[in-house]
Amino acid sequence: MKITPSLLSGTFIKRYKRFFTDIRTGQGDIITVHCPNTGSMKNCQQPESPCWYSLSDNPKRKLAGTLEIVTSAYGNLAGVNTARPNHLVREAIEAELIPELRGYTTLRSEVRYGDEKSRIDLLLESDGGCCYVEVKNVTLDCGNGLAQFPDAVTSRGAKHLRELMAMVAAGHRAVLFFCVQLSGVEKVAVAADIDPLYAETLAVAMAAGVEVLVWQADLSAQDISLQRSLRFAF
Repeated sequence: MKITPSLLSGTFIKRYKRFFTDIRTGQGDIITVHCPNTGSMKNCQQPESPCWYSLSDNPKRKLAGTLEIVTSAYGNLAGVNTARPNHLVREAIEAELIPELRGYTTLRSEVRYGDEKSRIDLLLESDGGCCYVEVKNVTLDCGNGLAQFPDAVTSRGAKHLRELMAMVAAGHRAVLFFCVQLSGVEKVAVAADIDPLYAETLAVAMAAGVEVLVWQADLSAQDISLQRSLRFAF
């Protein structure tokens, strides 16, 4: 995903009221930008650390800036804009980068499905069947090459797993796709200490046939794109 214009660099000061972040620009001004992340951003809120943000020319926006990349507690880059992962995964699928998701003829986004009134992030279809893909953004840096998900209790995440299991039971493929917007990572695990119910539900889902894919993105001010698969250490 080419980023045009390039992201601007700054210094992270603090996040507050969930959706607001104060940063210091390269010119030394303090500005408030939108933080597009509903999670806890655990280990991703380091005062006086490098960060990057985008600017919008939409005059209707309250805040022109959007926080995009921060520096984790372990010095790695973390992409915290949760609007990007679906686009990153779609781009990788369309480029046939991901072997497990090749061979489908159509790809649709945000399709309503399931008994719990969900929307699937990506629905892949072909004459041979369909595949439901739920995308999750991973930024929880635990050091030593380990990233975890989730970074906060997620009842919505458990709901999505139940919906994926129902699709498998109906004869379809279902994939939980961890989009790792975090550098310095070698493997991803579930954060059972943060959300034991999610961990339990994921174990049941995997046993029922829900597939798990983990891919890491490279991040820069000019480009963010999925590059490589990682190990899922459940």
